[in-house]
Amino acid sequence: MHTVVCIKQVPDSAQIRVHPVTNTIMRQGVPTIINPYDLFALEQALQVRDHHGGEVTVLTMGPPMAEESLRKALTYGADRAVLLTDRHFAGSDTLATSFALSQAIAKIGNSFGPPDIVFTGKQTIDGDTAQVGPGIAKRLNLVQLTYVAKITCIDLSTRAITVERRSEGGTHVLKSELPCLITMLEGSTAIRRGSLEDALRAARSEIVRWNAAEAGIADIAKCGLRGSPTVVKRVFAPAPREQKAVQIDTVEKAVHDVADELVASIFTHQPALEHELCSHWQRVSR
Repeated sequence: MHTVVCIKQVPDSAQIRVHPVTNTIMRQGVPTIINPYDLFALEQALQVRDHHGGEVTVLTMGPPMAEESLRKALTYGADRAVLLTDRHFAGSDTLATSFALSQAIAKIGNSFGPPDIVFTGKQTIDGDTAQVGPGIAKRLNLVQLTYVAKITCIDLSTRAITVERRSEGGTHVLKSELPCLITMLEGSTAIRRGSLEDALRAARSEIVRWNAAEAGIADIAKCGLRGSPTVVKRVFAPAPREQKAVQIDTVEKAVHDVADELVASIFTHQPALEHELCSHWQRVSR
């Protein structure tokens, strides 16, 4: 089987700061990492290869420095890494990103064999939109299986896959045909530690680099800022609340006394709420 894993190099969100004057994200000096959700997608792709054979190709779009994340992915055991980098991609939103990645995946299929499964993380920690994976599936006309927690079965003889998809109401068991696109949930599987052999191989591996033309992207107007209808107007840190929390002493008090004190405190700080509830009660009582 041939699987393609889309990853993204993102700033470490634990160390991101917002400029107090310009309200923009301060990226200087902030280390970059592989998007954590994408690591679960990569691990699942590696497990599929371990059980069914084949190759794992890792793909990312970004500046030349994104090669660091691709080499990291190779240390986990990926077979091949492709970097899609071009100044035409700068400023891409999810629509433009999904277009460029879908074109690159099509080129990967022509160059290294059609992918049976395309994996992505459920979302990225910098954008948090969860739109790129489904966008790729739509452009490549692939069945999309989102928020997958577990792959339970892959039957290569019938070209079918069965997965468990997590939802608010429980778990869905879905069966689909291949090829398909899967977005993996966090915590779906334990992330392996790369071997020394893979680390040495990653250090000397050649990263495949494609610009827009080499990836087969003819319509540059669909990339970058020109192809991005979404505009981020402002990034800001929430202002600290001026009003401090009210603490109610519950020591040696009966439950109903604590409840009465809590309700009284709420009505003191929100008199309109008390008036609204009293009016509602009067209407209901008539």
